[in-house]
Amino acid sequence: MAIESLRERPGMMSDVAKKFSALINFSDLTSSELEKQAKDLCNTLTCGDHSDFNYDKLIVEMQSFPKQWPKQNMTTLDLFVFLEEKGLKEIYPNMWVALRIAVTTPVTVASAERSFSKLKLIKTYLRSTMSQEYLNGLAIISINREISKQISYDDTIDDFAARKSRRVRF
Repeated sequence: MAIESLRERPGMMSDVAKKFSALINFSDLTSSELEKQAKDLCNTLTCGDHSDFNYDKLIVEMQSFPKQWPKQNMTTLDLFVFLEEKGLKEIYPNMWVALRIAVTTPVTVASAERSFSKLKLIKTYLRSTMSQEYLNGLAIISINREISKQISYDDTIDDFAARKSRRVRF
């Protein structure tokens, strides 16, 4: 079963990459190809009657996007960062939503499995009564421990104390 899963994974990843390829190759596509790929992407990201973005507006945004900006070999993350840095996410909101979904779609399930195993380590029998907010905070700190090592505890404690201060200053 594990071997079969490893054989299927590249095919599944190429299917996902193919669905989102319209977001980075739109400047090279003809109008009909762009419409077809955008429609396919929209159908993929539709659940029932709810769609994450407007198909017609997405096509207009892609067609009005300046041709010189998307560089060759630009990834979805590069385009996402480009829209963020240049402040263009309000001008191209449907592209922004589609790119945001593309860059947050996990390539593998390993990160999700890691999160659940960390959660199992955190929520033990002794901690079974903790609130959801506290559990989420501990899980985020545990999962991103490299980043959490860089945080200054003194600054965090001072910030928390300033927010929770109940003294009235006159």
